Amino acid sequence: MNLRVRVLNCGRRRWYADIDDADDPQPDDPFWYVDHCRSQAQALETACAELRLMAGRLVRGDHLGRVLEI
Repeated sequence: MNLRVRVLNCGRRRWYADIDDADDPQPDDPFWYVDHCRSQAQALETACAELRLMAGRLVRGDHLGRVLEI
């Protein structure tokens, strides 16, 4: 699995980040997301922390559920 972090600016002081499979052509159902971050750095730091947790789960062989599955 090839995961990626995506960070988007959604307006004034509002940043969104998600984690999805880089090979997924439809980014509408990520594995994880966060909204309403106050800065790009906060969104990126939060997403990278979650990505580290997900990597550990994948090493253990856990299934990663998508947002709409949970």
